[in-house]
Amino acid sequence: MSGITPEIVEAHGLNPQEYERVLSALGREPNLVELGIFSVMWSEHCSYKSSRFHLKKLPTTAPWVICGPGENAGVIDIGEGPNGVGQAAIFKMESHNHPSYIEPYQGAATGVGGILRDVFTMGARPVANLNALRFGRPDHPKMKHLVKGVVAGIGGYGNCVGVPTVGGETNFHKAYDGNILVNAMTVGVADTDKIFYSAATGLGNPIVYVGSKTGRDGIHGATMASADFDEHSDEKRPTVQVGDPFTEKLLIEACLELMATDAIVAIQDMGAAGLTSSSVEMASKGGAGIRLDMNMVPCREDGMTPYEMMLSESQERMLMVLKPGKEPMAEAIFRKWELDFAVIGEVTDTGHMVLEFNGEVVCDIPLGPLADDAPEYERPYVSPEEYKAWANVPALGEVPETTDLGADLLKLIGSADLASRAWIYQQYDSQVGADTMQKSGGDAAVVRVHGTRKALAMSTDCSPRYCYADPYEGGKQAVAETYRNISAVGGRPLAITNCLNFANPQRPEIMAQIVGCLNGMGDACRALDYPIVSGNVSLYNESKATGGGSAILPTPAIGGVGILDDHDQMATIAFKAQGDEIFVLGGRGTHLGQSLWLREIAGREAGDAPTVDLAAEAAHGATVRGWIGEGAVTAVHDISDGGLLVALAEMALASGLGCELDTDLSTAEAFGEDQSRYVVTAPAGTELPGAVHIGTVGGSKVAGVEVATLRQANEAFFQDWMEG
Repeated sequence: MSGITPEIVEAHGLNPQEYERVLSALGREPNLVELGIFSVMWSEHCSYKSSRFHLKKLPTTAPWVICGPGENAGVIDIGEGPNGVGQAAIFKMESHNHPSYIEPYQGAATGVGGILRDVFTMGARPVANLNALRFGRPDHPKMKHLVKGVVAGIGGYGNCVGVPTVGGETNFHKAYDGNILVNAMTVGVADTDKIFYSAATGLGNPIVYVGSKTGRDGIHGATMASADFDEHSDEKRPTVQVGDPFTEKLLIEACLELMATDAIVAIQDMGAAGLTSSSVEMASKGGAGIRLDMNMVPCREDGMTPYEMMLSESQERMLMVLKPGKEPMAEAIFRKWELDFAVIGEVTDTGHMVLEFNGEVVCDIPLGPLADDAPEYERPYVSPEEYKAWANVPALGEVPETTDLGADLLKLIGSADLASRAWIYQQYDSQVGADTMQKSGGDAAVVRVHGTRKALAMSTDCSPRYCYADPYEGGKQAVAETYRNISAVGGRPLAITNCLNFANPQRPEIMAQIVGCLNGMGDACRALDYPIVSGNVSLYNESKATGGGSAILPTPAIGGVGILDDHDQMATIAFKAQGDEIFVLGGRGTHLGQSLWLREIAGREAGDAPTVDLAAEAAHGATVRGWIGEGAVTAVHDISDGGLLVALAEMALASGLGCELDTDLSTAEAFGEDQSRYVVTAPAGTELPGAVHIGTVGGSKVAGVEVATLRQANEAFFQDWMEG
């Protein structure tokens, strides 16, 4: 008898039906090691058991997609590099939400470390980090501590490892009081003939462990990430990993050095569920088996058991399959970089994962049930009409005209969601590598592809308030916003990654958010020829600790990547010269529902989310990219949060120049958040077909407010909050 009780099963996050599947897969009771392995592999975090059915519907292919979802990161073709060698961009976005709430510095830092490993595992040198952060109310007693810790963790890890942090977004809403979101994205560049995959093949090939030693930190991290928070969440600190960016830097260089040889058959980073997920995924993808000698695993603590070794999420570790006879060369490289190296097993043809310890078999599991046959649920969800009734979003009704556009603009530009993020991004090294052309503050970050004329444009976006009001339109908008931001700098949008953050999928209303957002995302990707190549799902983002069950807003964060063929053609948002003509492409504002103006000025969260006309989105993006390529425009900015006046104010703040408009604006024209729109400027006397002329660059004011006054308000929020 193994002594596995129902209480032990429940503590491992498996329900009775899932445990019956374990018994059926094994034909016997599992021991504790085997139960732990099933527990993490079948966790929501590793198996996507509540979302997999719907994720399969997303578009993932295009002529330029080299590798879509299923590997460590997505891979797209970005054309030739130096010497005519083909190049690829490799990128992914992942969540580290629960760890960052419990231990903000290490939670955020190890989130950055993990996503970096996903990218360099595939042979890419990381060239940019981005992040998407959601926090609760600034006046919440814990929030300043969380913001400071998360920002310091992101900066501390990225700065030390030598990868520039170039962009992202930060929002605040009471729905994140008890469960913040920390989503990290990394973009890397590789030669197309030097891309590495994770399928373990070759009977008898050695399995090698490299990097840091294994400790007891992070055990059950994947299970914790697949459960709600409660008032005992602080007790979960041992499940938060501890990162070492200096070791990660050594690991990057050692891996890339070995990748320049022909030694590697397969490679996988040890992320969520550590040695378990890396070994199971490698073997199952290769249709092979795997045998590991747990006595050979490098450990930093005495007396570690196979259970602890397999479930530890200690950082800066990789698993490789090498060609026979290449072990001495590989070991020499890793020893040179002062990293651990150990042959811990071999590839077999049994289709099983077999673990040995002290001469005994302590685990023998068929790999099929662990990976490919993990539970998949088509969870019930309510109809859009039922969801709308449950969400209980008030109707917009009559909205009185504002009496003072300038005063409203001043308040908006100083609000938490629109205030300057300089306090955040000044803590990030955005220039390491010397290829960053534009960082936070523009529509998209832009990083040169070293040694070429090309540059990568990248952006992270999502408007959770839209997703709550209308999951389908919110999902469309999140994709379209990254498309617009990349187009606004002159980039051709190529593909996206995503980080799908939702609450408890066992609630039909939350499942309706997931399905609605995914349907909207899928339709937008198809219409814009903008496939999804990688991603991450983070569920159970809600907290019982805040009383009554507090679910986050549905937050399908999107990370977009595009290409500029000539980085000298990059557009920026800053007004350039007095007398430049100002145009709007996409029509005047009409939509105040779910707008920041309605929330911050009128004090209401009401109305429908704005709709996205995907045909118009594609057409306007192509028009703007054409104007930029022809050199016809001097500045470009997309119209998003806060509407037209906020966009103009941001262009003014970037330049110090004001603007004078042709006519007075209504409230909706000034602050409406209608989609698929851009502000562009062009030299005096220019006409831009299809765009509406609205004014000229000049003076020192926007809507009657001095640019200097706007700047003071814009910069005050973080300064006052952090110093207060």
